[in-house]
Amino acid sequence: MEPIRFLSAADMMKIHNTAKRVLERTGMEVESPQAREYLRKAGCHVDHDTRRVRFPESVVEQSVATMRRQYADPNRLAKRMSVRYSQIRFCSQKLGVHPDFSLNTGGFCVFTTGLEGKKHTATLADTRASIRLADALPQITYLGLPCAAQDIPVNLRPVMMAAELAKATDKLGGIEVFNLRDLDWVTHIAEIVAGGKEQLRRNPVLIGYGEARTPLCLDEVMSDIFIEYIRRGLPQSLDTMPCTGTTAPGTLAGTLALGCAETLAGLCLGYAVDPDACLTVDFTPSFADSRTMAFSYGSIFRQRWIACRVQMISEFYGCPSGVHGSKTDSCYSDIQAGVEKAMSMVFPVLAGAIGIGTAGHVENALTFSPLQLVIDAQIAEQLRCVLRTVEVNDDALAADVIDRIGPGGNFLMDDHTLDHLPHELTSSELFNCLSWDTAHGPDHVSIVEQARAKAAKLMSQSARSVLSASQISAIDHIVRDAAGQLGHTEIARRYPNL
Repeated sequence: MEPIRFLSAADMMKIHNTAKRVLERTGMEVESPQAREYLRKAGCHVDHDTRRVRFPESVVEQSVATMRRQYADPNRLAKRMSVRYSQIRFCSQKLGVHPDFSLNTGGFCVFTTGLEGKKHTATLADTRASIRLADALPQITYLGLPCAAQDIPVNLRPVMMAAELAKATDKLGGIEVFNLRDLDWVTHIAEIVAGGKEQLRRNPVLIGYGEARTPLCLDEVMSDIFIEYIRRGLPQSLDTMPCTGTTAPGTLAGTLALGCAETLAGLCLGYAVDPDACLTVDFTPSFADSRTMAFSYGSIFRQRWIACRVQMISEFYGCPSGVHGSKTDSCYSDIQAGVEKAMSMVFPVLAGAIGIGTAGHVENALTFSPLQLVIDAQIAEQLRCVLRTVEVNDDALAADVIDRIGPGGNFLMDDHTLDHLPHELTSSELFNCLSWDTAHGPDHVSIVEQARAKAAKLMSQSARSVLSASQISAIDHIVRDAAGQLGHTEIARRYPNL
């Protein structure tokens, strides 16, 4: 199925050429001395005093050519990586609509509404319940952290959140780390889940990635984390979030060019560290609502930004990937949320995204809502059904059936209908076609209340057993060791029974 396209081949080349011009003339501020030294050896022009790095066109084009060559290798490992917001594939494919798109939840929200709908700071109990819910929903493909426990000390939080994920689901998304010490612990947990270092390289789970500070800055912490992942042979991208009119030019084309420049700088750094590194490019554009200056995640208008980003990354650079979607700027599970959630799934998928995430958010992706996650999962299920291929053959065309029933007949109880209709149509748990009297009758339960009840049921269930007892014991040991080293003796003593 052909995707929606906003950009011509000539448009995309102009954006790419502008990105190269920005990198060569303006450059990036790179705070990490080791990153600057890698780039200097790769042929970049480095000013250590100002920390400015300028990238010759030849360096950029060589990196892009290397990435495209690797993507053409059918035997390449890894094949894919789930990140906290969606999915990345490391193989070339024609841009098209993917009915089997993945749906992710995650995002490490600080806040949650819980089941009662009242916003509060997320606790460890909220985190565990949110993981159980997302794991139990079959529409969710990958599970990042829906909300992060704020009652856990911040320096222990990354490793403990990674442990909670690893022990409760096999639909693992990525995890964020904020220093090299976290990376070591989290990678060790990932190795336990995957079955070893080599197995982790083949099937990367719980892997984070670097992020630039737009416009055109790469801080020392992100640089060093990005470099260390590459040294360990794990896939990486440098993500960036240019915001039209604030941290990016006031045009969509200029925002795309800036985002390409920043992620291409990461590509050059990655290959400077390891010429055989498993790398991709990625960025997430948006704009600020000029009335509030808030970064808009859920606006319908933003889908134009996202569709262009999908086309640039997936078609021009040849890197199939997912995008941020299933978003709303609303603070409620209301009409605005329903419209924005549906549009921010449908539009990226029709533009060629292989995945959508992160589901379950309200309030501009700041707050996790369990009942909204249930609704989002239903939207995704219906969209997947809509995008299925249409069977056109003699049996499906049903000419003999039409002839048998004839004018004025009824197909309802015909054997052909009974055999085929259940496969042709998929009923929704939440979205119903009701008469006015039924919908306004005393027994009617709203979609929100149905979603709340389902969320309550799934969150009350026990977590699935996805690891062996020895794996769980090894992961718990890592958390206790980390807690002890960081001075949290009570947590070290009691974990996991907190």
